[in-house]
Amino acid sequence: MRIHPRLRNSEWILLVFFSYVAVISVWFQTRSSLRWLPFLVLAAAVTLIAALAVGEVRGPRWLFNYARDWAPLALTLTAYREMDWFTPTHYNYRLENSWVAWDRLVLDRWGLRGALESSGALLPGYFEFCYLLVYAVAPFTIAMVYACNKRELVDRVVVLYLIGTLTAYALFPYFPSAPPRTVFPGQDLPRVLTPFREFNLWLLRGYGIHSSVFPSAHVSSAFAAAWALMLFLPERRWLGWGVLVYAMSVAVATVYGRYHYAADAAAGFGVSLLAAASGKWQTARPSAQD
Repeated sequence: MRIHPRLRNSEWILLVFFSYVAVISVWFQTRSSLRWLPFLVLAAAVTLIAALAVGEVRGPRWLFNYARDWAPLALTLTAYREMDWFTPTHYNYRLENSWVAWDRLVLDRWGLRGALESSGALLPGYFEFCYLLVYAVAPFTIAMVYACNKRELVDRVVVLYLIGTLTAYALFPYFPSAPPRTVFPGQDLPRVLTPFREFNLWLLRGYGIHSSVFPSAHVSSAFAAAWALMLFLPERRWLGWGVLVYAMSVAVATVYGRYHYAADAAAGFGVSLLAAASGKWQTARPSAQD
């Protein structure tokens, strides 16, 4: 009997996202010279995903099966870089000027900055380190699923991560905005400089995007990973709760470090709830992954 290639749910989500970006790029030509690039990325994503699916049927099955676990992470990075094409030619700073008032309430009147810096470099360093580790959240989450001998759940976990991350990306073009550290230079900044902060700033200067900071994908992806572990590895409750505490730390770090506004962090948490809702729905269905 002939076996036909079948796409995973995570792969469908990526194809929908890249198709969405290609379609909306037509309406954002005034902001960036997008032209045919989003369509080229879509074609490349289709080719890669199809090749992996076909390879699993016709090639070394185990090799392509494992490759399909990890390929969505590489494509998510591609999706992130693609969002830079939606950077506006100029910002009017209307959103930023309204958001910063909430930040100053939290940082100054409620004393968040003072409380963190009362520990010297300890807490500021911790939160900057949490911000840095966001880039490892997805591989860590998959690795934990492997470690718990639940590899059949990888696609479900990746689906939640993608919903939490790509939904944030999908909103970037509609909220053109710049981070508070650049819009308000020299204002509201941390008074403690740690090596982790210096590295984060260097990383963002070289590899960050400039289209939008709303909602915070750092926050949405971290919380989405926490929800995924809680829902699909309930026998390891400590693991899900640990990542949840970490996600809360990321939310604090984005505001304290002036990488995001408090509004971005709150919106990122809201986006992650969409992933959580999807996860609840998935738990009611049998897993389709081998």
